[in-house]
Amino acid sequence: MTTESTSIPPSPGSWPSAGQVPPLASLTSPRGAPDRLALPPRRRPARGRPAAAPLVAADVFAVLLAVCLLSAAHRRWDLALFVGALVVLLDGRAGLYRPVVVLTGVLDDLPALASRAGVAWCVTAAAVAAYAPGLALGPLRLCAAYGTHVVAVAVLRGLVQARRRRAALAHPRSALVVGGPGAAQRFAAALVQHPEYGIRPVGIVGARPDGERPGDEPGLPVLSTTEEIHRAVIQNTVRDAVFLTEDDGLLTLFQQYGCTTWRIGGGPAGAAGAAMGDHLWGYGCRRLVPVGERPGLTAKRVLDVALAAPALALALPVLLVCALAVRIADGPGVLFRQERVGQNGRLFTLLKFRTLRPADETESATRWSVAHDHRMSAAGHFLRKTSLDELPQLWNVLRGDMSLVGPRPERPYFVGQFSRIHAGYAARHRMPVGLTGLAQVHGLRGDTSIEDRCRFDNHYIDHWSLWQDVCILLRTAAGLVRPTGS
Repeated sequence: MTTESTSIPPSPGSWPSAGQVPPLASLTSPRGAPDRLALPPRRRPARGRPAAAPLVAADVFAVLLAVCLLSAAHRRWDLALFVGALVVLLDGRAGLYRPVVVLTGVLDDLPALASRAGVAWCVTAAAVAAYAPGLALGPLRLCAAYGTHVVAVAVLRGLVQARRRRAALAHPRSALVVGGPGAAQRFAAALVQHPEYGIRPVGIVGARPDGERPGDEPGLPVLSTTEEIHRAVIQNTVRDAVFLTEDDGLLTLFQQYGCTTWRIGGGPAGAAGAAMGDHLWGYGCRRLVPVGERPGLTAKRVLDVALAAPALALALPVLLVCALAVRIADGPGVLFRQERVGQNGRLFTLLKFRTLRPADETESATRWSVAHDHRMSAAGHFLRKTSLDELPQLWNVLRGDMSLVGPRPERPYFVGQFSRIHAGYAARHRMPVGLTGLAQVHGLRGDTSIEDRCRFDNHYIDHWSLWQDVCILLRTAAGLVRPTGS
């Protein structure tokens, strides 16, 4: 658990006035420009790529053909069910039903399909030998069934992919290209010249050259504000956002709009083991999966409840002592309630033990740090120093307002200011906010850099795993032995 104070924000006079159209700060403006993010109130469902059902059906039908050949006299449907379930499970785990940006031929996936089909048939042969020895699966019959399966799945998947390519050519998906205008225009031109990829670029998201006004640029229009992006997404029914540059904020924005997001060039797309067919006219590409679609988030919530509930019960005596100390030192109102920004910008009421009574609501909402305020009592200093003032937030975790691990929540006033100053700050809200986080266990608390915290928070989100949450909790527990709160 951590404290609230951070590096001192810039003076309010350097911030833009309300009502300005926010430009895309990381692409068009220097530090200090307004934030580019104006997220929709809730995430829209993605307008999906072709469904996995036809590919699953092709795999299952190939298994049925192979089983019919293997046991023509008896039609062992139980065997077909067993092999089919194994094949679908293995192919699904390998991502062979995943949405793809490039509709290539079946040959690219054939090695993966053939190897997993081989595993499924070998496991089936072993199971039959152990539990149904009467159904002899000799090597020749087994190889014949396997060969039939592989040939059938290649033909059937080939037919599915050919039909999808025709549909993509006839009905291309509108896309926005994110990057520098020069590189983005060249990439968009390649897509226009090769409509077989099924992507129709309708605009560039990036910086306009100095002095250039909307509509003056050659080629596709350049969008540099969230208002222009919103209009383009709605009017052109944009379904894809293709990123030539790293930009966590815009990534969050497009995923909130329900767009499928892709990264072009560099990174894992060009790493060893990437499929040869994962490219758009020579540009390597990979899908950027939204946080909400990643496996394990349900387990994260289970971990939160499983740890927070007993921790709250065990901490009850400590909570009572802290409440009594606050009541004696500072009078009535031992709990301090403050509005904070949670996941996807949702507001919630955060609970803490009161360590200082602010003069008014404005001070509570806009004063940055009270760590050295002379009005703070000895009890308040002790609670902040030991982070015991944050124990009531375990109730926020149980309620689902927060997680045990995640970016620390901030007040709406400062979220607005930091989002205008630090590129990617608003993108921290892709994940549930937390009691502790990767930034905090690296010592980024108290009077430390907001930019560094933002970078750590987004790195945590991009590489999240349940085991990493456990590691952060263990490191936080170890840090409580050496309290450094403020």
